[in-house]
Amino acid sequence: MTARIDINADMGESYGRWTLGHDDELMPFLSSANIACGFHGGDPHVMRHSVRLAKKHGVAVGAHVSFPDLIGFGRRRMQISPQELKDYVEYQVGALQAFAAAEGARVEHVKPHGALYVMCTEDEAYAQAVSEAVRELGEGLILLLTGERVAAAARRAGVPFVMEGYIDLDYDAKGSLILERAKKARDPEDVAARAVTLATEGKVPVRDGGWLPLGARSVCVHGDADNAPAIARTVRERLLRAGVEVAPLRALL
Repeated sequence: MTARIDINADMGESYGRWTLGHDDELMPFLSSANIACGFHGGDPHVMRHSVRLAKKHGVAVGAHVSFPDLIGFGRRRMQISPQELKDYVEYQVGALQAFAAAEGARVEHVKPHGALYVMCTEDEAYAQAVSEAVRELGEGLILLLTGERVAAAARRAGVPFVMEGYIDLDYDAKGSLILERAKKARDPEDVAARAVTLATEGKVPVRDGGWLPLGARSVCVHGDADNAPAIARTVRERLLRAGVEVAPLRALL
């Protein structure tokens, strides 16, 4: 059987006159785009442009949902109830669904951002809340996240789930991501080699040596690195050269 994997990136995080990322150059190399919905980045005009850009390049549209934290870019933890989490998620996805409908597209998946992403992987109540929010939004929405805690919550909620892995960040021996405050430019060939190893062997390197088993079927390329388009292009080219099919999330279910 041919190995298949999705390439996703966080998009549409510009806001007003402030621009972040290389969305126009990056989009052609993706199969899924996680579009910010106004809580950590993005605004109505950026959301519409991002949906149009994804549709133009045949890229699946997803909602990148966050804590309401524009000034902190969604990277600060907030102590909220599971119901508040559900309300935040449904509010943001609903806004993106409106723009998608207006542009003749549809929202295919939901991926949390920043601190919300991490807290969903750590806290069973949050994992369950985000899974239930995705279910309540209907239409077979896919949850894109990582970790067995979230996978189990998605199964209980009856929500399609795809495990995500990272190739332009490092992992520690416990399987946790080593986050960067400012995204560093990495060697595209090194990142692409990680993508091929993950897709074909199901593992990623650990910063201090050795390998971490990881059953991820989607890889994230960060769009805010200076050379993000070159990384995404090289990742896609190397995967195809290795006989790995690049496919959007729905094709992986």
